[in-house]
Amino acid sequence: MKNNFIELEDHYGAHNYHPLPVVLTRGEGALLWDINGKSYIDMMSAYSAVSHGHCHPKLVAALTEQAKKLAVVSRAYYSDKLAAFLQKACELTGQDKALPMNSGAEAVETAIKAARKWAYTKKGVTTDKAEIIVCEGNFHGRTTTIVGMSSEPQYKFGFGPFAGGVVRVPYGDAKALEAAITSNTAAFLVEPIQGEAGIVLPPAGYLKQCAKICKKNNVLFIADEIQTGLGRTGKLTACEHDGVKPDGLILGKALGGGFLPVSMFLTRKEVMDVFTPGDHGSTFGGNPLAATVGLTALNVLTEEKLVQRSAELGQYFMEKLKAIKSPLISEVRGKGLFIGVVIDPKHATARSICLKLLEEGVLSKETHETVIRLAPPLVISKEQLNEAIAKIEKIINS
Repeated sequence: MKNNFIELEDHYGAHNYHPLPVVLTRGEGALLWDINGKSYIDMMSAYSAVSHGHCHPKLVAALTEQAKKLAVVSRAYYSDKLAAFLQKACELTGQDKALPMNSGAEAVETAIKAARKWAYTKKGVTTDKAEIIVCEGNFHGRTTTIVGMSSEPQYKFGFGPFAGGVVRVPYGDAKALEAAITSNTAAFLVEPIQGEAGIVLPPAGYLKQCAKICKKNNVLFIADEIQTGLGRTGKLTACEHDGVKPDGLILGKALGGGFLPVSMFLTRKEVMDVFTPGDHGSTFGGNPLAATVGLTALNVLTEEKLVQRSAELGQYFMEKLKAIKSPLISEVRGKGLFIGVVIDPKHATARSICLKLLEEGVLSKETHETVIRLAPPLVISKEQLNEAIAKIEKIINS
């Protein structure tokens, strides 16, 4: 259904998204409301950016208070907010140092730059010969360097030429990683669970095997946890499911508490110290407002035990979804509150199911044509989850 907001956006905006036909105006917790006053259960969380729920009161208060004092200053100066944010992030993740940015893609670019310079200055790789190994099906962002790593044709068509120094291997295949490593390999960049590919999980033990292979070959193991990090999968980081502490960790999305783009690359001292003044920077990265919101987001995550909630509710949600018997569903997969329902294309498309769920007051989104992504805010109540489950079952069986 068309309305003035949709028509104006279609007319003046780039068509780089294919939104569902709903215009949202208000949110609270796991609920959203459209301009007509209809409520919806949010099962998307803006790709994990709203893990804390919409307009969390503690985050609203922190944002408002800091915005009245100081929002942005150049990193040419210190502020009284950044240090505590960096300290909290490092202590939670067990990393030595952190470099704050804004978007997830910026944090990935930061990790790539760090890995390359580390390879030249610490490992002894010949200048401009460093290689980064990535996986088939990866999604690390939208910059030209990063889409050049992708195996998805649409992400790349019309945007070349792309940077070299990238090697792709099959996801979930540790032996393929080992075979691809050369003396020029700087890093292995991997998503612990591939979100955009359709909530694709690797075999159990895969990350641990890869970490061992990287350590043996003096290669940095860098985990892109922009979507999977900060409790989304039922652990603080998804790497923890395999007992892995990566050499480099990329966080984003939920780090901004659902308010601001806040991202971060974290690593050990030896790697981060390759950066010297002038090597890298960001006008807005680490600004006082972002640092305040980021610190509050981390504090809320621990104080309200959102990681544990994700683990408990995620297991319950998975069990209920797997109990739905329908030829439409060919698989249910995921960890924590990061779940993909695979729709058999012989019976329906994922988007057609999402449109029907929209009518029932459940906001979801398709990934490609066959997978429905279900990733609600970690603050969702069991009652709200049960309501969403009932509506999903109704649509699947209708």
